[in-house]
Amino acid sequence: MLASPSREFPFTTQDFEKIRKLIYDYAGIALSPGKEDMVYGRLARRLRALGLNSFGDYLHRLEQGDQGEFELFTNSLTTNLTSFFREGHHFPALAELLRAQREHGGVLQLWCSASSTGEEAWSMAITACEAFDSLTPPVQIIATDLDTHVLETARAGIYSADEVEKLDPARVRRFFVRQTDGRYQLRSELKSLVSFRQLNLIAQSWNIRGPFDAIFCRNVMIYFDKPTQNRILQRFSPLLKPTGLLFVGHSENLYHATDLFKLRGKTIYQKA
Repeated sequence: MLASPSREFPFTTQDFEKIRKLIYDYAGIALSPGKEDMVYGRLARRLRALGLNSFGDYLHRLEQGDQGEFELFTNSLTTNLTSFFREGHHFPALAELLRAQREHGGVLQLWCSASSTGEEAWSMAITACEAFDSLTPPVQIIATDLDTHVLETARAGIYSADEVEKLDPARVRRFFVRQTDGRYQLRSELKSLVSFRQLNLIAQSWNIRGPFDAIFCRNVMIYFDKPTQNRILQRFSPLLKPTGLLFVGHSENLYHATDLFKLRGKTIYQKA
């Protein structure tokens, strides 16, 4: 028993292990043994919402095939920490790539593979506009995430003053419209550049096609074990153009996949 006198619901080691297996089988997320408190805290909200008395009852509901609840279960256990221009060294590299490719003509294709609440995808769109000095650059961005709830936020493109405060004021003026309630809405021209959709990176098939000029997959691999990481990287490789770049998170590296990708810059990779 993972007992605690302050816990509202019984939560056993068996419950935790079942949860670990469910989220790993569905999303590839490898929860470490030290995540018991995090799991309890996030899922206890679902028990309260459903009027259940134990994690055993909740797991039974999931195992009986309640797909709507399974989606909420998955959303509860995914982490969505993000911000505009997070890991800022990536965006000048993206701008350089876009400028280098524009002489070839055609529409440049980008994929933001873990878009969370949208700040990363919108940062990519802003970078494209600045690279081409136009609100209508020849760029299309596909932005995907497993969590359906955050995709709704991303698609709306509306953010609080706190969420945009670290942006250069000139960028805010150019790319956002201030609403009467004090929030900021992305301009319609930017919204036309990005298409949001749900995608599970460990699903048997992906509803997207390449080839892409760039793939952003940042701070996602840390939640997967090495075999899962390798399977995803093997699928990324044929989706990238020969000149395309893969951007990963600051704490991630692809040393275990040197047959697929070679280091091009700080946490930036190219096909081997």
